[in-house]
Amino acid sequence: MNTLQQLFNEERQSPWIDFIDRQLIESGRLDALIGDGLRGLTSNPTIFAKAVSGGHYDELVRRMLDAGESDQAIYEEIAVGDVGEALDHLRPIYDESDGGDGFASIEVEPELADDTQGSLARARHLWTRLGRPNAFVKIPATEAGLPAIESAIAEGININITLMFSVEVYRRVAEAYIGGLRRRLANGQDIHRVASVASFFVSRVDTKVDKMLEQVGTDTALNCRGRAAIANARLAYEAYLEIFHGPEFADLREAGAQVQRCLWASTSTKNPAYRDVLYVEELIGPETVDTMPLETITAFLDHGSVARRLDADLHAAYDQIRAIEAEGISMEQVTAELLAEGVVSFAKSFDELIATIGSKRQALAPA
Repeated sequence: MNTLQQLFNEERQSPWIDFIDRQLIESGRLDALIGDGLRGLTSNPTIFAKAVSGGHYDELVRRMLDAGESDQAIYEEIAVGDVGEALDHLRPIYDESDGGDGFASIEVEPELADDTQGSLARARHLWTRLGRPNAFVKIPATEAGLPAIESAIAEGININITLMFSVEVYRRVAEAYIGGLRRRLANGQDIHRVASVASFFVSRVDTKVDKMLEQVGTDTALNCRGRAAIANARLAYEAYLEIFHGPEFADLREAGAQVQRCLWASTSTKNPAYRDVLYVEELIGPETVDTMPLETITAFLDHGSVARRLDADLHAAYDQIRAIEAEGISMEQVTAELLAEGVVSFAKSFDELIATIGSKRQALAPA
């Protein structure tokens, strides 16, 4: 049994891949990874931009150009096509797990991050276009996103809440999920197959906090480097246990509702001084998901170790956060800034994707 298979079979954590392109599917690599224990997939605009620039979609782009379609429509066709095919490959996992796994995600555009009704309308559209029960639509955890998330869940749309950094925001995201389920149940609708994950970003926290600690420059501050992200994620998991294994969710669980799993995102290490599977190994725990880029999966299969560490010492996580804040760094401010920066970065990636399609349009038009 390899390490990916161990994650799920021994520790009940689902390994997903944070990557998709046409070649991954058509080459059989996705099926091979599923055979190795992969249980889901996430996508993002940066990944699609690289695939478009690499020429994987020239035939589709040319066909849509001939039909007079916009760059935005071309992107949607690419994303829906690839994510839809990935969903079909993952469908056996979804069926075998009774709707508990085997998902793939597609994103609502970043321009809608501050538009509740726009986000909800777009989620409905993408959900309908994909037409598969194991799809997730990504909505960011912004102020406008939260009510859209609740309404989408109430309508039976599976939602992956993205760009989460703060434990307090996570609590509000969990409330939105629970609120949506309660609305759906009150309407006499089934809640058993409604699914949601809360994507908690990891490495970006250390990247930002480490830089601030280095600016402080004391020995105490420097010794705190590389600890913020894991401690932050562990406190989010503590909140998860409190909410979804406590009285707040008990009646919904009895009615057949699924828990909203924490999903660890951005789990590749950005600092070469850190072990390349640091975030994967330190955040192993039940009823969670870890979505990894391909290179991190390869590293974890090669030299990763599997043991439940996520909730091994929650007191230490509190101590680590307190030690960081004692150096004058506010984690509340850090996580708020990361959310704002994440939305901007997401928008930039999407703009680059559309610009890449525009460049491809110019290159293919004469042909």
